[in-house]
Amino acid sequence: MKKLLYFIPAIFLITACNKKIDSANTNEDSLLPKPGNVILLIGDGMGLTQITAGLYSNNNSLNLEAFEHIGLHKSYASNKLITDSAAGATAFACGVKTYNGAIGVDPDTIPVKTLLEMAEDQKMPTGIVATSTITHATPGSFVAHQPNRKMQEAIAEDFLTSNVDLFIGGGMKYFTAREKDDRNIADELETKGYQVESFFDVELEDISIDPSKNFGYFTANDSPLPVASGRNYLRPATDLALEFLSNRSNGKGFFLMIEGSQIDWGGHANDSDYIISEMIEFDKVIGQVLEFAKADGNTLVVVTADHETGGYAINPGSEMGAINGAFTSDYHTAALIPVFAYGPGAELFSGIYENTQIHDIIKALKRFQ
Repeated sequence: MKKLLYFIPAIFLITACNKKIDSANTNEDSLLPKPGNVILLIGDGMGLTQITAGLYSNNNSLNLEAFEHIGLHKSYASNKLITDSAAGATAFACGVKTYNGAIGVDPDTIPVKTLLEMAEDQKMPTGIVATSTITHATPGSFVAHQPNRKMQEAIAEDFLTSNVDLFIGGGMKYFTAREKDDRNIADELETKGYQVESFFDVELEDISIDPSKNFGYFTANDSPLPVASGRNYLRPATDLALEFLSNRSNGKGFFLMIEGSQIDWGGHANDSDYIISEMIEFDKVIGQVLEFAKADGNTLVVVTADHETGGYAINPGSEMGAINGAFTSDYHTAALIPVFAYGPGAELFSGIYENTQIHDIIKALKRFQ
């Protein structure tokens, strides 16, 4: 009977985009489960082939196999069939189809409230972790509202008004060595009450965190290294974020977005080994999050990608542990993107739907306004 009750609101939610139904205003909303924590993991550029290559390069095993509820989303932007990360992430964060390059704004460049901001409105702690600059398209779309993803210094300024409790990623120069002005946004964040640290001074694992303050850590002055070149912070950053946000939740739960950014970069480089190494690391983080969610018992985990990158294929001659990869492009493609869900409300992510529905379902489950 319980699964039947979940199925009823699922129909409303999965069809909401096409029928213009506001799921929060339907009579079915009271039947929805309500997860405490929401963890959204985005493997940038991670299509089905990227997942497959990681699987067959990792002893035929990934943590993703533990998910029972799997769907597909349509990733197109408002102005292009092939989306970019900005429009794709804005669809997840804000629930609107927008133009390529848009950061937290609609097609008319009007700011749209993000899931992270909705969580903050409900006094839930929030966090973002990325293996790119923290001002890059995907993390930026959850905290900022700018007309163009290239405006990374302006995106950095928006951190002053976002109230995000924790952020970890690269891009320190957009805060402290700015070209457009002499401001030091990191110092301004400290004045606001943040503890801000960087790789210049201390390793992430060695930091003593002040629990009374919001926390920010810069992993690189610009873009972080690939994992194959020595980057090693994503897994400890995930553990730190889970502990930090849990301790702050006060029974309200938390919202956390983690991006495996450089799966995408391997696709742009048409480098199969790059894709695989990033995919395997990202899957290890998925395993950490699943372990946390299973122990917690009230955490929704959603794993997806903004788009596929490279038109990646596994060609004849490939073997277990030895992938012969090929590419049709050095840009993104329009392939449908898998969605994996675990926890309260996970059933609602089955099926085929618009990318904006990921936002809509999370918003409905959390009763965000």
